[in-house]
Amino acid sequence: MDRLGVYIHIPFCVSKCGYCDFYSIAGGRQRMPDYQSALLSHISESAEAMSSYEIDSIYIGGGTPSCYGAKRIVEILDELKRMGNVRLDSEITVEVNPDTTKLDELKLLRSEGVNRLSIGVQSANNDILKIIGRRHNFRQAELAVDAAREAGFENVSLDLIYGLPSQTRGDWAETLSRALELHPEHLSCYGLKLEEGTPMYRSYLGSPLIPDEDEQADMYLYTVDTLGHYGLKQYEISNFAVPGYESRHNLKYWQLGDYMGFGPGAHSCAGGVRYSYVRDLDKYISAVVGDSMIIDEYEKIVPIQKATEYLMLGMRLTHGISEKEYHRIYRSDWAPIEETFELFERKGWAERDGERWHLTPAGFLISNILINAVLEAQTGAKVENNPWMRDAIRQEKKQELPRGEYERFTSVYRDKMN
Repeated sequence: MDRLGVYIHIPFCVSKCGYCDFYSIAGGRQRMPDYQSALLSHISESAEAMSSYEIDSIYIGGGTPSCYGAKRIVEILDELKRMGNVRLDSEITVEVNPDTTKLDELKLLRSEGVNRLSIGVQSANNDILKIIGRRHNFRQAELAVDAAREAGFENVSLDLIYGLPSQTRGDWAETLSRALELHPEHLSCYGLKLEEGTPMYRSYLGSPLIPDEDEQADMYLYTVDTLGHYGLKQYEISNFAVPGYESRHNLKYWQLGDYMGFGPGAHSCAGGVRYSYVRDLDKYISAVVGDSMIIDEYEKIVPIQKATEYLMLGMRLTHGISEKEYHRIYRSDWAPIEETFELFERKGWAERDGERWHLTPAGFLISNILINAVLEAQTGAKVENNPWMRDAIRQEKKQELPRGEYERFTSVYRDKMN
């Protein structure tokens, strides 16, 4: 039986963060009961579509699921389990924020099968947390991790962001150091992206307060080296884990697994079809209750499209891509892709591991350019005529930390953790 991941979107937040582009609303507590009813109905109505799968991962994200209440989350899990095809060894993740984390609720979640927490920490610098609109301070993040351990969680992931306004290399190194002191099994470290329409986009686009590309490259390369030193192995551009604690659910997205989402703005990809639901809470509730159109976007995935996605997503992973896997999806000439990766290898952007190719940390820094170069090669374009390769070569000088930067980071922060 095929495996399925399930994503549940909780669109409620106490307040919106300045950088967030995910669909959510601030407040809305009075809408929670109606949303819960609609969500449970939608899951129940989808039982037949999910019946041919074994569910091996459930991810409850947002928004801020921890402000939704553990009892409601347990009701959602019970509805999924009622179908009888949730595996006993499923990975079940709930996102929480430090300021809305309560020990009694964590204990309830753990007792009902939730076995992984993702905690939105973002920074150890309290001034930066205020700038980006976070409600917590770092001490609350520490207490949230302590509460998670007391509740019995043995798989805790922390989210961090680099490239934030006014953030220096030293600020980022301290954030990593203090995060590592909490002994997480998993870290997600994202470079700030100013999303159009967000408050931070309006305030900081083009601002000198945002670290420039070179500074962010330094932060990224330092992250890869430091986390690897402390046993958190990079497995995706922005994700690091103690071996065996990689996010099973997120790997479904990157490895073209089937998944179904529920909630406004949630995406699904199953049975060769991709679709998403309306990004509006009231329209979502009305559609479920009134049996009207709930799907916002819909497309059938043809083999060439799936092969392209295999390349795009596989190049995000340290596991990389292979000719054999590619040809299981789509029978086309691999030679131009191989030739492109051989050029990447000469530049230090990629490495071959047996039959597989994967990007190096230097390659991940310019991954968007390199991915586009490979997609151009997929069409059979000659490497020397590939415009994306010319862009990549222009970026070559950004491969390594400037001389002395690594040593400066190390002398300040690594020694105190040994």
